[in-house]
Amino acid sequence: MSTSMSVSASAAASSSILPLARRRSLPASRVPFRSLQSLPRLLSSARTLLPTTVAMATDGAVPAAASKRDLLIFDAEEDLAVSLAKYAAELSEKFAAERGAFTVVVSGGSLIKALRKLAEPPYLETVDWSKWHVFWVDERVVPKDHEDSNYKLAYDGFLSKVPIPTGQVYAINDALSAEGAADDYETILRQLVKNGVLAMSTATGFPKFDAMLLSMGPDGHIASLFPGHPLVNEKQKWVTHITDSPKPPPERITFTFPVINSSAYFAMVVTGAAKAGAVQKAVSDKKTSDLLPIEMVVLQDGEFTWFTDKEAVSMLQN
Repeated sequence: MSTSMSVSASAAASSSILPLARRRSLPASRVPFRSLQSLPRLLSSARTLLPTTVAMATDGAVPAAASKRDLLIFDAEEDLAVSLAKYAAELSEKFAAERGAFTVVVSGGSLIKALRKLAEPPYLETVDWSKWHVFWVDERVVPKDHEDSNYKLAYDGFLSKVPIPTGQVYAINDALSAEGAADDYETILRQLVKNGVLAMSTATGFPKFDAMLLSMGPDGHIASLFPGHPLVNEKQKWVTHITDSPKPPPERITFTFPVINSSAYFAMVVTGAAKAGAVQKAVSDKKTSDLLPIEMVVLQDGEFTWFTDKEAVSMLQN
């Protein structure tokens, strides 16, 4: 695909990611593109700009209501964490005002550390935490105090530091089998839809979470959806289970792609050179038949934002 890239000359204060009236601007430039051919020039010219914003559009199997995509590149992880906190806080304000609730999905991994700024001033005091409803995109079927538990990771690093009501933090029932825990979690989601806490997507018929804040693995897996595993093709269930995860522990529950792709806002937080190959493949316009799970995130009616550092996008210069 041969299209051009143009660099906006607008001042940093004029750029924005979210269409929110009270958005505080980021020091970024916006670069709409359909090809990565000119990206080396972009990265070279943007080393002093924190972050650089790239708006992506791809051809192919993107639905008519194609989602907007942004790629943010930060010089330092600290800057990424500051921007992610602002992003989440403004989404919280938006949905609390519009719906009276903010449904946010988190993952394990490096994502929790990146959320740390939300537990600090000013957000600790200004965010309406009573409106937050927190879910996990996947979870290991282990006790909640086990070192492999995504709940424990999130509780220790984030949830224990912010006043979200305990009844609005939806951990799995770790007394059940993997299959039982997945079915139980889906039952909880269906009840929250009935109660009006969780929205439904009119486009897909699956639940529409307000925000998903996730990280991915070096192999491009997201949630517990791994490259080449049959679960990436699940189209009916909201939540399913896996007993042969290629990454230990083997027993897990996970959201399915129809749910992930129904979200309103999707933030993918990726740092480090170990994930550069997966990032390069995910944002490239040259798609192959062996899609990584991250490449299968195609929002039906939402906004996808990459939060990355220079190491994570280092292969885009080649």
